[in-house]
Amino acid sequence: MKNEKTVGITGASGSLGKELTKLFRQKGYKVIGFTHSKKDSEINLESPNEWVKWECGKESTLKKHLKKIDILILNHGIYNLSRESANYEKSIEINALSKFKFLNLFENIALTNESLIKKEIWINTSEAEILPALNPSYEISKSLIGQLVSFKKNLMDKDTKKKLIIKKIILGPFKSELNPIGIMNPKFVSKKIYDLANSKNYLIIISPNPLSYLLFPLKEFFNFLYCKIIYKYKS
Repeated sequence: MKNEKTVGITGASGSLGKELTKLFRQKGYKVIGFTHSKKDSEINLESPNEWVKWECGKESTLKKHLKKIDILILNHGIYNLSRESANYEKSIEINALSKFKFLNLFENIALTNESLIKKEIWINTSEAEILPALNPSYEISKSLIGQLVSFKKNLMDKDTKKKLIIKKIILGPFKSELNPIGIMNPKFVSKKIYDLANSKNYLIIISPNPLSYLLFPLKEFFNFLYCKIIYKYKS
């Protein structure tokens, strides 16, 4: 039976985005690919069913496209080793603030969704959220989006929980244009994301580093406790 759900993937023209697109197409989903590239427009059996061009800072213009989506996968990002201040600003804007804007937009759409099927958003934050990535600007931006997602998840009210599912994806180094020496194969990573994210788990960890499987659940647990304390004293 064909799956009629629609998946939106940002960074769809990247190595992982392409593999995720292929996998979801094979599983019967309709895929909308979001890209900054001016070259991506070809439609075939392995491409998104629909391409959407967008720019960071203009996420609000995508609302009509986001309304069509059941599962939104935030996979876009940059990795730049420049020491210039402009690189830090750009990394924070693309890797963190842009994803947070998408999250807020999708949350608002979910709250007005009349379907009984919950909207889902899967956010790729990376191991660099708390582990070294040999790139300070990348680490700072990933740490920021990681914290934003954790607080957003833990501070959701009951109405939002009924309408929206948030999943955080923690990935170790995989081979791509951004990281040509990555250890993991993007095809393997995409399959693991699909398998694990379709479980009930909020935290999806795919990494060759055993420390990730220890440190990230601990971090999320302490964030959860922190948010509980906030609510206790607020009430």
